[in-house]
Amino acid sequence: MTDKQRNNDLELVEIHKVWGPAEMEVIKSMLNSHDIFCMTRGQVPQSILPMTTDGMGEIKILVPKKDADLAKKLIKDALDKNRS
Repeated sequence: MTDKQRNNDLELVEIHKVWGPAEMEVIKSMLNSHDIFCMTRGQVPQSILPMTTDGMGEIKILVPKKDADLAKKLIKDALDKNRS
């Protein structure tokens, strides 16, 4: 594996935003069940301020760049299924 390939594997990209820890955990679990590593990033730790006032409760879902397209599709399909 070249350094460029290794960096692409490690580069994280934002694929989705949620507004609470419950939705975050569902998405993380779904991605992990498809062997897609994910991390979350928020402005305020949810355990300290578990609310969504003025975007402070926003949580970003990040995955390796190489898995981004599949992860986005999985989330979209799950959301579409949930809405119907």
